[in-house]
Amino acid sequence: MQTYTPSEIMITSSARAMAGERVVFVGVGLPNIACNLARRTVAPDLELIYESGVFGARPARLPLSIGDAALFSGAISACSMADLFMNYLQGGLIEVAFLGAAQIDRFGNLNSTVIGDYRQPKIRLPGSGGACEIAIHARKILIIMPLSKRAFVEELDFVTSPGHLDGQPGARQKAGMPGSGPQRVITDKAIFDFGGEIPEMRLISVHPGVAVEEVQAEVSWPLNIAPQLAETAPPSAEELRIIRQHLDPARIYRLDADKRG
Repeated sequence: MQTYTPSEIMITSSARAMAGERVVFVGVGLPNIACNLARRTVAPDLELIYESGVFGARPARLPLSIGDAALFSGAISACSMADLFMNYLQGGLIEVAFLGAAQIDRFGNLNSTVIGDYRQPKIRLPGSGGACEIAIHARKILIIMPLSKRAFVEELDFVTSPGHLDGQPGARQKAGMPGSGPQRVITDKAIFDFGGEIPEMRLISVHPGVAVEEVQAEVSWPLNIAPQLAETAPPSAEELRIIRQHLDPARIYRLDADKRG
């Protein structure tokens, strides 16, 4: 039986969620590996866009940052960040984007600014960068982050990037946000969507060997569970080969690679 790690099932689940997509806005880390895996498997026409101004990147190795020169080799175009955000993102050309955060609430709103009070925080985080604009303008958002009770909270300490706001149907449209907001939350234990009667996080799939009770223990609100709860398909041998041999052979981002799934 093929063994895999929590990070690897997050990567493969995220890659599969991009089947048939054409244009993705991506950063470094696990989303970057997932997008490059998708381009090699379920989305061969996927064009990768990086915040630094690179469109259609074809990185030969894992980039260390959004400013890594490896992103520019073989890219379709390179432009300023201002042009990228104005012409591509605000122009409505980004089909899907990946985001992560330190905190998420049940409606997919994200906090990457502070933990604690804003004026006297316990932890000051990197902030928005382009995340707020991406959350507003990308046609849909995929969120990838490990499941933990300190991250999946009832109330954010700060709203950095809007999800489905207060959860009322049509709230984003009323606020003038063109994108449809978060569609999936992919974690190391389970996958959620927002497909219920209201745009609230809904458990749709648990990873092999994970019980619903384990998921609930790491979420700060009562779970909304889909009527047909599925089990996530584990990573295939080919997906793991691509990840381990080509995308992250040094295990820079697969920090749990010695823990067997």
